[in-house]
Amino acid sequence: MTAIRRLIAADAEELVTLRIANRAYLEDWEPDSDDPEHTYSIAGVCAWITDDNERFGILDGDEIAGMISLTGIIRGSLQSCMIGYFVAQERAGRGLASRAVDAATGLAFTELGLHRVEAGTAVENLASQRVLERNGFTRVGLMRKHLQIRGAWVDHLLWEKLADD
Repeated sequence: MTAIRRLIAADAEELVTLRIANRAYLEDWEPDSDDPEHTYSIAGVCAWITDDNERFGILDGDEIAGMISLTGIIRGSLQSCMIGYFVAQERAGRGLASRAVDAATGLAFTELGLHRVEAGTAVENLASQRVLERNGFTRVGLMRKHLQIRGAWVDHLLWEKLADD
């Protein structure tokens, strides 16, 4: 079964519907923004999907159950990126995020030719940490007061996986 597929602008409406339905669930982990409605509008999500990053839908059958992104891709001597993801609350705990992280990480190492994939998780986000552990990511440190979430600076754990891990 296919775990992910590249998102296209036509997916924006389905993704907005999913994000709105899961807004309260997602807000505990999403960084503050100058425009918090940006990722809850069709125009904002369409811009998000078509930016210069790699954006994929996490699939549950033929339906989009979440999103996974490879962002901040750096070439040159680093050859790295960040991975971020979410799955709808009612579909969490079924391995969808784990399969998606495996697929996106594999793509980062093969198709994109990257050397390292990094992730950051809020210290309290144990479910996301389990996803990374299942996929062979190594916890490498603590980023103190890394992101502002709901107006508070939140510590995050830094994770990495190398192409030859």
